[in-house]
Amino acid sequence: MESKKFSLAELAELTQSALVGPADHVITGVDALDAASAEDASFLANPKYRLLLKETKAGVICVDQQTELEQGKNFLISDDPSRAFQTIIKALLLIPSSGFTGIHPTAMVHPSATIGKRVQIGPYAVIDQDVTIGDDTIIGPHVCIGPKVRIGSQCRFHSHVTVRESCSIGNRVILQPGAVIGSCGFGYITDAKGHHTKLEQLGTVIIEDDVEVGANTTIDRARFKSTWIRRGTKIDNLVQIGHNVDIGQDNIIVSQTGIAGSSKTGKNVVFGGQAGVVGHLEIADFVMIATRGGVSKSITKPGKYGGSPVMPLSEYNKQQVQLRKVSEYVKRIENLERNLKELEEIL
Repeated sequence: MESKKFSLAELAELTQSALVGPADHVITGVDALDAASAEDASFLANPKYRLLLKETKAGVICVDQQTELEQGKNFLISDDPSRAFQTIIKALLLIPSSGFTGIHPTAMVHPSATIGKRVQIGPYAVIDQDVTIGDDTIIGPHVCIGPKVRIGSQCRFHSHVTVRESCSIGNRVILQPGAVIGSCGFGYITDAKGHHTKLEQLGTVIIEDDVEVGANTTIDRARFKSTWIRRGTKIDNLVQIGHNVDIGQDNIIVSQTGIAGSSKTGKNVVFGGQAGVVGHLEIADFVMIATRGGVSKSITKPGKYGGSPVMPLSEYNKQQVQLRKVSEYVKRIENLERNLKELEEIL
């Protein structure tokens, strides 16, 4: 990937960091601490990599104010080194843009659609009737937008995204490749003979501003109301969100998590990878569910939870330590039983 170049003085100004090192030293790239060269910027955000500061050849390292500096190294000191490093990445690396601008001639745009200013629609995209797309939104190749969908401004829909009928997408929403918004919720009526009849899902999906949805994630439409993803939530790849779910503001939902129908989360809830939530539950604000955590009951208090079914994380960790000693406990019990039997024979 092509890159620009900046002096350390320019990077310090750009990241609002204090500079330790020569102002005129030039940086042309970025890399991890153990692989960086004298022309690369790097960062230290996790203390467990502290020892790499002595060995790294990085031209400059983004650190926080509590980090003990190494002599002979260059540093950019700020409150948030990860954010500073991200600013440098975006400044240095030239991200290739699409060679297709405007509305591609192979795109199918219904005459009733309302298209904003500076909208890009890629090859073979389909924009159905009565769709509204806001200014500066980019629709990638092979994207399918169903009838009566509303899309805000400055959105980015990558290739092969599907947004089905009547869904509503806010501003600055990012949908990664293969995301499906508004697929049918999983609902059937089973008769006395065991035959399944589909429950038509006639509701919609509402995604508020500044949400990102990962690749091949699916968000089901509600049966008759709305599945709701609220402002600022970030959803990883391969996540399943069921019908009528209400995801609160600024949630983080990591890959392979499944949230069953009609569950509701508060704000700033975090789900680790492969977490699961059964239907019709509520999860309070500021709850963190560890990887593979299984939520089977509503959670009413903020905190960290783990296990399946989930429990306070401290309790879960204690149980895991005890489980690792099960074979030892079994031997002790067998010895106690043997000793007890010997005592009984004596008596």
